[in-house]
Amino acid sequence: MYDKLFPPKKVLLPSGKVVAEKRSRTPLVLLILVAATVLSVRFTDFSLKVLFTRIGKFFGIIGEMIPPKWDSFPALWQALVSTLQMSLLGSMIGALIALPFAVLASANIVRSKAVVAVFKIILSLLRTLPTLVTALIATFVFGLGPMAGVVAILLFTLSYVGKLLYEQIENVDMGPFEAMESIGMTRIQAFRYAIVPQVLPGYLSTSLFCFEGNVRYAAILGYVGAGGVGLLIKENIGFREYPSVGMIILALVVTVYLIETVSEHFRKKLI
Repeated sequence: MYDKLFPPKKVLLPSGKVVAEKRSRTPLVLLILVAATVLSVRFTDFSLKVLFTRIGKFFGIIGEMIPPKWDSFPALWQALVSTLQMSLLGSMIGALIALPFAVLASANIVRSKAVVAVFKIILSLLRTLPTLVTALIATFVFGLGPMAGVVAILLFTLSYVGKLLYEQIENVDMGPFEAMESIGMTRIQAFRYAIVPQVLPGYLSTSLFCFEGNVRYAAILGYVGAGGVGLLIKENIGFREYPSVGMIILALVVTVYLIETVSEHFRKKLI
């Protein structure tokens, strides 16, 4: 079928021989994308008409948030600090736990293929769980409050940093590692002096980048009872207190911008 729709182009060689040029898969890929888009529109009931007729309500709500309610900031401060603490603690613990997980998932360091496969599967499974779902499960285990948020952020950081770190470890230059083993060092000692210096800047940079994202994730975890400013956003939207929501969003934007600026400065120093 594909050959009939898109027959291969024939090329005449100087020798007089006619050969078929390798067909491009671009038309097939485009057809699949178009078909997938059409099916997605039908299943989701997406409508451009509805989008353009109701988008004004969105901007109307944004307009009600301006100007923000400045006198609501004192009540917001404690929740904002709680969000930052939740993000920092979850990021730090998750990044630390990611170290042994990444090492055990590195095929060039651990000889046992079974151990490597198990830890790679664990990291993959953790990455498939959305942070909100993890936080919701954590609220049933640890109760409502920031503890559930810390656990959710911890697991996300573990999966994200662990995945990138074991890929970095598997792509390092193994020459120094093998040389240190040949002079009598244990694998742990060789890893400490040969592998760690190569992956440490990338590991720290990835951990900082993950912390930046976790501050944003933590802001919405309150929707499932994990504490922080997300709970305030949920309450104020429910009571149609849009000026207060505007104050929360403004505080979050400024906070995230400052954190990203500082983090980017240090990440540039590490790379």
